[in-house]
Amino acid sequence: MSGSSSTAPAGATGDIKLDMSDDEGQEESSELLRGEKQTSGFWTFEYYQSFFNVDTMQVLDRVKGSVMPLPGRNFIKHTLQSSPDLYGPFWICVTLVFSLAISGNLSTFLNSLGSTHYHYRPQFHRVTIAAVVIFLYAWLVPLGVWGFLTWRQREERQQSGYSFLETVCVYGYSLFIYIPTSVLWILPFEWLRWLLILVAMVISGSVLVLTFWPVVRDDTKVTAFATVATIVVLHALLSIGCKMYFFQTATHTPVPTLAPNHTAAIFTNKTH
Repeated sequence: MSGSSSTAPAGATGDIKLDMSDDEGQEESSELLRGEKQTSGFWTFEYYQSFFNVDTMQVLDRVKGSVMPLPGRNFIKHTLQSSPDLYGPFWICVTLVFSLAISGNLSTFLNSLGSTHYHYRPQFHRVTIAAVVIFLYAWLVPLGVWGFLTWRQREERQQSGYSFLETVCVYGYSLFIYIPTSVLWILPFEWLRWLLILVAMVISGSVLVLTFWPVVRDDTKVTAFATVATIVVLHALLSIGCKMYFFQTATHTPVPTLAPNHTAAIFTNKTH
């Protein structure tokens, strides 16, 4: 009797604990589904870890959306679906930095191949310059765009636009097209390089215009068109600047040499 009575409460206690854990799991799941789960503070590691919590298929889908812009398709609303990440933009920027530096060095080497007056030296400083340019563009320009749009929305009492991380995300993915473009810039044909620049600018610029136009179109016409024009011009300056600096065509001025007969005549005149 005593043994059975002592065993029963233990089993009951185990059942109670199991039920409590199940209830906690269901409560946590319901909080996540309702969006009521509190996130960590921005000063914690867990806060930033959530922006790198993406799988390969999500990144590939977002890359695909950045190189195939469709009319009426908003990159943030339809591709990101209000779930921005920093994993894709970060590695796209890193890859683009090394792609520009390495392809630029190879282009300089191939253009100067066969020249007796050129001695090849690896230009490692191009990695630093590319990193500064790409990361400043990928962070400062979105910061300026986000700040301006936030200010205009408050002034005009418009509906809320995009968050800063969504703006950074769309800018980061829009740079992906320049990775294969920079590799093709190695080919020593100026007309092909400018054609590739035009194609890359149209593709990446379309992603930005289709994304930000729905936010600014309710503003005044002057402000709306000026904002979109500024976004496009800054993007074009990045493209043209990278091409002109990393893939400039080297020109070598041949050293003038005196003809043998002319040299002999000068030597004869001096002896007389």
